[in-house]
Amino acid sequence: MKTLYFECAMGAAGDMLMGALYELCPEKEAFLADMNRLLPGVTLAAEPVRRQGIAGTHMRVTVHGQEEGRGHRHHHDHEHHDYEHHDYEHHDHEHRSLADILAVIDAFPLPESVRRDAGETYALIAQAESAAHGVDMGEVHFHEVGALDAVVDVTGVCYLLHLLGPEAVCASPVTVGSGTVRTAHGLLPVPAPATARLLTGVPVAPGGIQAELCTPTGAALLRRFVRTFGPMPAGTVLGCGHGCGAKDFPRANCLRAFLMDTAERAGGPNDAVTELKANIDDMTGEALGFALERLLEAGALDVSYAPVYMKKNRPGVVLTCLCRPGDADRLAAELLRHTATFGVRRTDCARYALTVFTETVETPLGPVGRKTGTGYGVSRSKPEYADLAAAARTGGVSLEEALGAWGSANREFE
Repeated sequence: MKTLYFECAMGAAGDMLMGALYELCPEKEAFLADMNRLLPGVTLAAEPVRRQGIAGTHMRVTVHGQEEGRGHRHHHDHEHHDYEHHDYEHHDHEHRSLADILAVIDAFPLPESVRRDAGETYALIAQAESAAHGVDMGEVHFHEVGALDAVVDVTGVCYLLHLLGPEAVCASPVTVGSGTVRTAHGLLPVPAPATARLLTGVPVAPGGIQAELCTPTGAALLRRFVRTFGPMPAGTVLGCGHGCGAKDFPRANCLRAFLMDTAERAGGPNDAVTELKANIDDMTGEALGFALERLLEAGALDVSYAPVYMKKNRPGVVLTCLCRPGDADRLAAELLRHTATFGVRRTDCARYALTVFTETVETPLGPVGRKTGTGYGVSRSKPEYADLAAAARTGGVSLEEALGAWGSANREFE
C-alpha cells in the first residue's frame, strides 16, 4: 500500500509540508507552472537550502516581488518559519472571511478534489478560530492565514497530495514548541489557541525550543489528511523529502515526508473511531430527529438509533454517534445539549476501513459522483445518491434508469 508518513519532529507549517512533498513529486516543473498560474503577481519558487548540514527545499511565495507576511519576520519575538503571524505594525494586509477565501480557491484552474480539500482545510481553521475567540464562523476574519501566501501554501499541499496519490497518510507526534507568539490578537501562548484546538486528539510534545513550531495551517493540514499518528509504519522507503523552514535552530528545521510501500495487514485495523452512546426514553421522534441533524452538522461521521425496551416498561432508543477521537469531547457536549440524557458513554474503537476517494463520472444525465473504497483485498464503487437523484429529477427518469446510465458511463470511465 502506498503510504505517506510525515515526521513532525520540528513541528508542521504549510511551507514545510509543501517543501517535503515537492521533493517527492515526480512532476516538479509542471507543479510549479500550475501553481504560478493561480494568482496574478503571486509567485511560488522552490529554493534549495541547508539546515544543520541537511539539504532540503524551502518554498518561497512572493507577491509582486515581495514576501507577504514573511518579509516582516525580523520584528517578531518568536521568529519562525511560517507566514502565519504577521507584523501588524504594518497594516498592509487585507483581512479575509472564509467566504472570501473559498471564492478565491474555487476559481483556481485545478482539479475539483484539490479545491475541495483546500476549502475543507480552511473550514477547519475557521471552526478552530471560531471556538478559540468565541465568535460565529461567519464572523471569523482571517488575519495571518488569510494572506495570499497562506492560500498558496494550503493549495500547494493539497495539489501535491493529489499528484502523489497516497492510499494512506500518517504522521509522528507533533512538536509544537513553547513560549509566546505575536499575532493580530496580541501576544499568545504557544501553541496558539486555534492551533491547540486543531490538535485536539493529536499526540504532541513541546520539543525544548522556544518558538512556534506548529502553525494553525500546519495543524489544519495534518487534521485534514492524516488518519493516524504514531511511529513510522513498517515498509519499504520509496523516497524521502525535506521541507525546510526559513530560520536555523540548534536542530535541523525540517519536516520529513517518507513515501513508503507498506504491507497491508489483512487481519489488522487501520483506523480509529469513537462511539458515543446514550439510552433515551423521554424524547419525541421530532426532538430525536433534530438531535441527529445537529450532531451530523457538528461533524459526526454517523448517527443512528436502535429501539430498546427500558426500565419502567418504557420503549426507548439507544443513540449511537460515531466520530473521530479528537472530536469526541465536543460531540459529547452536543449530545448532552440536544437530548434529554443525563450521561454519555464513550468507547474508543479500532476500525477496519477501506481507503475512500471520490471522482466525478460524466453521464448522459449530467455529472454524478463515484465513491470508491479499496483495501484488504476489496475494491468497490457506488454512485453518490444525492447526485444520482438530482440527475434523475433533471432528466425526468426513474432512479433505476439514472443508475443504469451511471453504470454505463462508469464502465467507460474506468
